[in-house]
Amino acid sequence: MSETLTKFKEAILAYNAKSAMDFATSAIEEGEDPLIIADAGIEVLKQIGDSFGRGDAWLPDLIGASNAITNAMSVIEKELKKRGKKRHSLGTIVIGTVYGDIHNIGKDMVATLAAAEGFEVIDLGVDVTSGVFMEAIREHNPEILAMSALLTTTAPEQGKVIKMLKDEGFREKVKVIVGGGAITSEFAASIGADGYEPTAPMGVKLFKKILGKGE
Repeated sequence: MSETLTKFKEAILAYNAKSAMDFATSAIEEGEDPLIIADAGIEVLKQIGDSFGRGDAWLPDLIGASNAITNAMSVIEKELKKRGKKRHSLGTIVIGTVYGDIHNIGKDMVATLAAAEGFEVIDLGVDVTSGVFMEAIREHNPEILAMSALLTTTAPEQGKVIKMLKDEGFREKVKVIVGGGAITSEFAASIGADGYEPTAPMGVKLFKKILGKGE
């Protein structure tokens, strides 16, 4: 591994978003394959995610590493597109925090870890209406729809989206996974979701399991 790639990985471990982007840029300028750069960063992120899942790392560690790799991936993805390359995809996930809720930390971690595992992630952001979720499903034809809600007042929005999926004939075409501080397994079952996990790393494992990709 080149010195620049080593420094790139160290920058992610140090949660230094600027340095991660700078070293990713330098590696590209040195002629490194952007797929190799992406894999190097994702390897570090997966290590931290696994440590978090075991209880050996904390939420700030996962957030810091996620921010660093997300910053760097903006450069890497641009270079991949320029070269006409694409990472192997395990499937497409549409993800967002439901209407009325602007909390993003958990949703962002799930999106970052899912991308690290090889999923194509369409992140709709926060305060997403049922109509916007439907538009994204029509456009991207995902295998999975993942919705987050931190508040008890916004949790019912997840059920509204599932109802709209049924009404418009899309329910059988997409698996629905829900999460967030306001969600329980009982609530997930009551609205007809296909699955629920309370943490980001476990959520990504559920994505893979539900699609028969391991875990």
